[in-house]
Amino acid sequence: MIAALQMYDWPEVREATDQWWAGLARRLGVDAPLERPADFAAPWFRDDLLFAQTCGYPFTHALRGKVKLVATPHYTADGCEGPMYRSILFAREAGPVAAFRGAVAAVNTPDSMSGMLALKLAVAPYAERGRFFARAIETGGHLASLDAVREGRADLCAIDCVCVELARHHRPDLLQGLVEVARSPAVPGLPWITQVGDPSALRDALGSAFADPDLAPVRERLLLAGFSLLPPETYDRITDLEKALERNGGLELL
Repeated sequence: MIAALQMYDWPEVREATDQWWAGLARRLGVDAPLERPADFAAPWFRDDLLFAQTCGYPFTHALRGKVKLVATPHYTADGCEGPMYRSILFAREAGPVAAFRGAVAAVNTPDSMSGMLALKLAVAPYAERGRFFARAIETGGHLASLDAVREGRADLCAIDCVCVELARHHRPDLLQGLVEVARSPAVPGLPWITQVGDPSALRDALGSAFADPDLAPVRERLLLAGFSLLPPETYDRITDLEKALERNGGLELL
């Protein structure tokens, strides 16, 4: 079996991520080390996936019907409200979103809720005939998108608010010279999923780990505040927003 928690696994909190999984694994009675493959998305498609966190966009698209939803975490980050979260749009200069028409966008990956679809949703009201940006560059990650905007290779990016909070705590230089210009609509946060695991047992383990005072410092470092048990169809908000965007003419990005 494989477990992987790479979505917010920054080097600065990697020890806490390991401790969090160790607490869960102990409660589950399993001896499955936390893995960090080079292809961070690969574990989501493994038949022996015990526990992982994925992005809402793959969950509603490539993984739809192929994995089981365990729970949705709550984060103590500006932009999070219970299980819901937003992306924050950053630029080098303040201004209304409409002022960035014809600019260059930085996008982490084409299948990202927080870096791709969130950006589209935020600028769509100001698009003309399905066009807003002159072009977009694919950076491979949120931190690389921040670099691209800060260095002038792009003008606007959308960043997961949990990543922004981690940057404020650990790498404030990433945000230096950047200003917030907008926020995306709220959607359900990055879900915990399983393939071979028992969702009920995993939820019990999560409940016990969140109640454990010895894990409080770990939870604090990981910005974890709790979790919700959402029906899987709650994530249809993502596809509903995407479909509404398409009905209104769509928006080209990558």
